[in-house]
Amino acid sequence: MIIYNVTVSVEESIKADWLTWMQDVHIPEVMATGVFSKSQINRVIVQGDSNNTFAIAYTCDSMKDLHQYQVKFAPDLQQKHVARYGEKAVAFRTLMEMIREF
Repeated sequence: MIIYNVTVSVEESIKADWLTWMQDVHIPEVMATGVFSKSQINRVIVQGDSNNTFAIAYTCDSMKDLHQYQVKFAPDLQQKHVARYGEKAVAFRTLMEMIREF
């Protein structure tokens, strides 16, 4: 299993709108691609942080599936995010391979 993690730092002024849009529009669009089997949105807890950093984890079966998402779907979906929020919501992405689930 591959976990595609998108961590986003969001300005306070857009946080409520961003959370609503992510849950009602963006994450459902990502899931509608059929590549991922599950997703979750999490708030990153860091002492002294503004509580405006979020991690969205998407799970798929293989790197091949993830590559399909990155080629066919990611550019358009990421562009929608940038067009809506610009530099007020800055994202970076990491990949993890699940070794074992307990």
